[in-house]
Amino acid sequence: MTFCFPLLLFLRTAAVLASAKQALRYRITEEGPADVRIGNVANDLGIAAGSGEVTFSLESGSDYFKIDNITGELSTTGRRTDREKLPQCQMIFDENECFIDFEVSVIGPAQSWVDLYDGKVIIEDINDNTPSFPSPVLTLTVEENRPVGTLYLLPTATDRDFGSNGIERYQLLPESSSEAARRRGGEAAAAAGGSEAAAAAASGRSSVFELQVADTPDGDKQPQLIVKGALDRELRDSYELTLRVRDGGDPARSSSALLRVLISDVNDNSPRFEKSVYEAELAENSPPGTPILQLRASDLDTGVNGQIEYVFGTATELVRRLLRLDEGSGWLSVLHRLDREEVGQLHFSVLAKDRGQPPKSDRATVQLSVRDQNDNVPQVDIRKIGRIVLRNGVASVAEDVLVDTPIALVQVSDRDQGENGVVTCTIVGDVPFQLKSASESENEQKKKYFLHTSAPLDYEAVREYSVVIVAVDSGSPSLSSNNSLLVKVADINDNPPIFSQAVFQVPFPENNSPGDQVATVLASDADDGKNAEIAYSLDPSAAGMFSIEPVKGAIIANVVLDREQTQRYEFKVVARDKGTPSLQGSATVVVQVKDTNDNEPRFMQDVFTFYVKENLPPNSPVGMVTVMDADEGKNAELSLFIEEDDNIFSIDNDTGTIYSTMSFDREQQTTYSFKVKAIDGGEPPKSSTAMVSLYVMDENDNAPTITFPKNASYTLLPPSSNLRTVVATVLATDRDTGINADLNYSIVGGNPFKLFEIDSASGVISLVGKLTQKHYGLHRLVVQVNDSGQPSQYTTAMVHVFVNESVSNATIVEAQIARSLRTSLKQDIAGDPNYEMSKQRLSIVIGVVAGVMTVILIILVVVLARYCRPKKSKNGYEAGKKDPEDFFTPQQHDKSKKPKKDKKNKKSKQPLYSSIVTVEASKPNGQRYDSVNEKLTESPGMGRYRSMNGGPGSPDLGRHYKSSSPLPTVQLHPQSPTAGKKHQAVQELPPANTFVGTGDNISIESDHCSEYSCQINNKYSKQPFRRVTFSVVSQPQDPHQGSLQSCYDSGLEESETPSSKSSSGPRLGSLPLPEDNYERTTPDGSVGEAEHMENGGRMSPRCR
Repeated sequence: MTFCFPLLLFLRTAAVLASAKQALRYRITEEGPADVRIGNVANDLGIAAGSGEVTFSLESGSDYFKIDNITGELSTTGRRTDREKLPQCQMIFDENECFIDFEVSVIGPAQSWVDLYDGKVIIEDINDNTPSFPSPVLTLTVEENRPVGTLYLLPTATDRDFGSNGIERYQLLPESSSEAARRRGGEAAAAAGGSEAAAAAASGRSSVFELQVADTPDGDKQPQLIVKGALDRELRDSYELTLRVRDGGDPARSSSALLRVLISDVNDNSPRFEKSVYEAELAENSPPGTPILQLRASDLDTGVNGQIEYVFGTATELVRRLLRLDEGSGWLSVLHRLDREEVGQLHFSVLAKDRGQPPKSDRATVQLSVRDQNDNVPQVDIRKIGRIVLRNGVASVAEDVLVDTPIALVQVSDRDQGENGVVTCTIVGDVPFQLKSASESENEQKKKYFLHTSAPLDYEAVREYSVVIVAVDSGSPSLSSNNSLLVKVADINDNPPIFSQAVFQVPFPENNSPGDQVATVLASDADDGKNAEIAYSLDPSAAGMFSIEPVKGAIIANVVLDREQTQRYEFKVVARDKGTPSLQGSATVVVQVKDTNDNEPRFMQDVFTFYVKENLPPNSPVGMVTVMDADEGKNAELSLFIEEDDNIFSIDNDTGTIYSTMSFDREQQTTYSFKVKAIDGGEPPKSSTAMVSLYVMDENDNAPTITFPKNASYTLLPPSSNLRTVVATVLATDRDTGINADLNYSIVGGNPFKLFEIDSASGVISLVGKLTQKHYGLHRLVVQVNDSGQPSQYTTAMVHVFVNESVSNATIVEAQIARSLRTSLKQDIAGDPNYEMSKQRLSIVIGVVAGVMTVILIILVVVLARYCRPKKSKNGYEAGKKDPEDFFTPQQHDKSKKPKKDKKNKKSKQPLYSSIVTVEASKPNGQRYDSVNEKLTESPGMGRYRSMNGGPGSPDLGRHYKSSSPLPTVQLHPQSPTAGKKHQAVQELPPANTFVGTGDNISIESDHCSEYSCQINNKYSKQPFRRVTFSVVSQPQDPHQGSLQSCYDSGLEESETPSSKSSSGPRLGSLPLPEDNYERTTPDGSVGEAEHMENGGRMSPRCR
C-alpha cells in the first residue's frame, strides 16, 4: 500500500496531461441494447484501477451511459438511443459525426483529489429507417413531342438514415400488361401493347420511359425519368409507373410510389436562380414575419411556362416549421421565433419551378445563421461529485473531511455566444469554502469548478452553511444569476459512549427473587442523533445470570444468587451507540453478593474416626475435626462443644483439636464415642453435630505371661522315646493385642546336645535327637517367649525334662530341680554330670584350686571391707540378733568393739554401700513387679530409682558379702525410648548397689531375694534350718513409693557363726523353700513359720 499512492499520483498526473491533448472518444451504434460495453475509461486514461483506491463517477450523460466506479468500464443504460431523434443530430446533413457528450470524474483515495474528464460517444447510424417518397402518388407532366432522351426530374425520396444506410438506388417498374391493354382501348392495340409490355417486363424497364439516377453536388441521388420513345398525347395522355427506392443498409429497406406521368404541352426552358447558394444571418428572437432574404429565379419561357413558384426542396420539418417561403415572391421569412440556443444554423434547399408542362425547376441552397443576443442569464448548476451526497440543494459533508476536499461540482454556463457567454462566478459570504477550476477547457461559455473546503469543519461549532454562488456574464447589459448550496455538516461518530466510572461496585444480597434490579449504569455520548443513541448490553460472561435493559441500562438478576456458590460476579457492560461505524465503551460491574445466614455449619464428615495410642499423657491431642460454614463474617463464626458426660475430652474452638484429660489404657477401655456440636454466630444461629469415634491403639506394654509349666515342675522322658516325641508344651498369654500379642517360642539355653526343639508358634517341645547314656538325667531347657511388638517384650521359663526309664526316687529329682533353680541360666544342666568325670579330673583339680584361691580372695576382701566401715558401725552382725543400726529396728551397739583401722590410711574409707541404687519396678496401680513375667520400666510410677547413702543406722552389709563374684546391675538399653515410654530393664546390679542375701553354702551366682523370702536348698541332702532375715527399708520422703523389702540369708544354723560357712556366690530366681528346711525370721530376730514350696514359690526373674 505504501507504493500504491505514489503510483496512483503519477498515473493521475499522466492522465491529466493526456486529457489536455485529447478527449475521451468512443463509438457505438444506435438502437443498441442495455449494458453494451463502450470502453474502459481507466485504461484509456492510463489509470490503474480495480483496487478500490481510485473510483470513477459519471457526472453527466447518465441518461444514456453508466460507469463502473471501480473498474472504469463505460457501458450503455436501458434507454433507447435513436440517432435520428437526438437534438444534436437533427441538423446533420452530411457525414459529420453525431455524438453524445459525457463527463467522468476520477476520485482519489478518501476523495483527496478529483479529476474531471470530458468525453464523446459517437452514435453510429444503423439502417433503422425506410426511405419514403413525399407522397404515395407522384405526378409528372411530360410535354408531348419531347425528343428521346429528354430528362425529367422525379421527386426524391427521403431517408432519415445517412451514409451507406441512406438511399442507394431508385428503380422504375413497368406497368402491368392488362393495364396497358385497357388504356389502349382496342384488341389490336391491346395485342400490340401486350406484347410490348411483355417485352418491357422481360427487359425490366418501360418501353417509353427509362429511369436514370444522377448524383447531385450535395451527394444526394436524383431520380430522373428519360423519355425513350415518342410521346403522343392524343394516343395516350398518361402513364402509371411504379417508382421504388432502396437504401444501402443490410438488410436493405425499400418503398414504392405510384408515378403518374401526364403528357402535356411542351415547356422547353427551366427557371434559373441568381446564385446557387444563399447565405443569411438572422437575429435570434426575431418576431414572426421578419423577412430574412428573397430567393430570385428567372425563366426564359413565357406565359404559363414562364411563371415561377418557389417551394422547399430538401428541408427538414424544423425548417418548414420555423420558416415561411413565399411561393410567388421567393421571400423567406420567420414563421416562428428562433432561439439560437436551440437552432444555431439552418441548412436547406429551395426549388424554383415554372408552370410549364412539364414544369421545369432549379435548386438553390440556403444557409441561415442565427445571430446571438444576450438573452440568457448564466446558469449555475451545482452537482454532486464523488461520494458526497447532494440532494435537493443540500449537501451532507462529514465533519472529519480534510481541508481542500472537493464536496461539489459547480458548472457555470451561458447559452449565449461570445462575450455574452463569458461568465465569472464567486462565493458570497464568509464561509469555509472556495471554488477551484475543475478543468482547463477553453470553452468560456461552460466552466466547471470544484467547491472545496478551505477550513476544518466542526459539527459542534457550526452545523450547516449556506453557500451562495453568483455568476455574471460579460454581455451588455450583463446578466447574472445565483444558486445556493446548503452544506450540512454531518456528525461523525467519533466519540464513544463513556461511563461515569470505570468500575461499578454493587452490593447485592443473596437469595433474591429472579427479576430483581441489581443496579442502573448509564453512559453519555458527546455525539448527536443516532451517534448518541446508546444501547446497553452485557458481555457473554454474564449470560444467563444477568441481563440489562438495552435503553435504560438497568441490570436485572435472572437467577437466585447464592453467595456460597459465587460471592463475586464481575462482568462488563457495553454501551454501543448507533452510529456508523458503531463505537462503544465499557465499564466493569462487580456485584458483591452479601451473605445471609442461610447455611448451617457442616462437618467434613458425619462420623470422625480417630486412632490414638494408649498411655498418652493427659491433655494430649487425640484428633481434629474440621467444620465449615459456607456463610461468611459473623454468620461463619463457629463455636465448638463436646457433648459427653464424663468430661474426658475438650476441644479447641479455633483449631478443632480434641484433647484428652486422661491417659488411655486399652486394656481397660478400647473405644470412646461422643458428639461434637458446632453453632454459628448468625441470627438466628444454626448448628450441626458430628459423631466422634475414638479407638485406643495397643502399645506393647505387657510382657507375655507363661501359664504352663511351672519352673519347679518336670517331665519324665523315657530314653526309648522316638524322634519327634512331644516332650512338653509351653503355654503363654499376652494382655496386648494384634502383633503385640503374637508370641514366638524359642529355646535360648540348656540344650547343648540339640536334643530338643520348640515350635516357634505353638510352643510344643519335641525330641529331635537320639537319647544315649550320657543324656540320662535332668535337662533344664531355658525357653524364651517373645511377643512381636516394637520393642519386643519377652519372658523366660525353665522346662525341666528328666530322662530316665522311671522315677524311682522323686526326692532326688526334686533336689536336682532345686539345684537347677539356684544355678545360673548361663550354665547348662543337661544329662548325667558324672558321665565324663574321668575325662575332666584335671579340669576339676584346676577348678578346685581356682575356687580355693577365689575363696581366699573373697575372705580378704570381706576382712578389708569390715575394717573400712564407718566408725559409727562398730558392732558386727550376728544372725538371729537385732542390729541396733538396722534400717527397720533399733540395734544395740557394742561399744567395746572397735573396727580395725588401716595403718597406712588413718582416715576411714567410704563404705561399699555408701551409695546404693535400688531398682523398684511397680505396676501402674502401685504394685511391684516380682515375677519372671513382669518387667521393669523407667517411667514415673513404673520404675523408680533411688540412691541410698549409708548412715549411722545402715546395716553392715560387708559381712554378709562373703562372695566376690560380680552381681547383676541395672542396664538400660541404648535403644530404650524416652521417659514416658515403657522400658525393659535387665537386672544386672553391681555389688555395691544391690541388697542380696549371702550364705555359707550358696554357690556363685545363685543368690535370690524375693518379696517374701530368700530360700536356699542344698543340692542332694537335707540341710538344717537356716535363719533368713527380712528387713524393710522405708522411704518416708516418697509416700507413693513402695517399701523396699530385702532379705538376708545368714546361711548359718542356730549354732553356727557367720564366719564358719563358705560363700557360694549369688543365686538367681525366686526359689521355693523346701519343706522343713528353712525357718523365716523377722527383722528383730524372731523365727517365723517355714514357707512351703507350693505356697511360697515365686518365678525367677528374667536373666540373660
